[in-house]
Amino acid sequence: MVSIFLRSLVYNVLFYALLVFWILVAIPTFLMPPRAFMAVAKAWARSSVWLMRLICNTKVDYRGVEKIPPGPLIVASKHQSMWETFALMQFFDAPLFIYKRELGWIPFFGWYLMKSKMIGVDRSGGMRALMEMARRAPAEIRSGRQLIIFPEGTRRPVDAPPDYMTGVGQIYANSGVPCIPVALNSGLFWPRRTFMRYPGTLVVEFLDPLPPGLKRRDFIAQIAVSIEAATARLVETARQEQAQLFGRVPSSKAKG
Repeated sequence: MVSIFLRSLVYNVLFYALLVFWILVAIPTFLMPPRAFMAVAKAWARSSVWLMRLICNTKVDYRGVEKIPPGPLIVASKHQSMWETFALMQFFDAPLFIYKRELGWIPFFGWYLMKSKMIGVDRSGGMRALMEMARRAPAEIRSGRQLIIFPEGTRRPVDAPPDYMTGVGQIYANSGVPCIPVALNSGLFWPRRTFMRYPGTLVVEFLDPLPPGLKRRDFIAQIAVSIEAATARLVETARQEQAQLFGRVPSSKAKG
């Protein structure tokens, strides 16, 4: 475990150094179309995933990529870790995120969010903020973008009871586009609220897409069932692998 601690420490230092490097590389994209910045952002995502493999021996297995429909799309992903917030974008031509408006105040990082036309939401705005999100997101999606959204709204610890919000259902109903659910087990390798990074095989599985036109309640129920069942399977397999690596499964939960 000492080796894992040291590898995690090295990775975190290099991860943020790499982030600063790509932020500087992206400066010229302020004078270019948003697609230029997204190319840099995807390069950052790929390099960060590669670095985790190199330093922490965390392999990644992407399954079901061939199921991703072309064109405008909603990508509804399980959210266990910071990892998927950057790793998923590499599979989409024009990824779109919804972010806390406070992030837009961060120099350079916030400017890039605005440059790439991401959607900032004031979480203290209550229903008004939700209505604004439900109005803006479908318009961006219909323009040809792929919304990567986490239906539970925040990172959830591995094994936490699911808590799917209704906002994604409203966006789906207003967009008229397909939705592809995504299951993963990233919380076992990049747990929330800790700097530890664990070796093994992180799996991302793109599931069968749902067509447009479902009733909102049925849509939320279907993505919840499919994501949770697949995620439970991926987590169990990863835990068996970790048990072989460590002789026990490292804790993936953090207090608070």
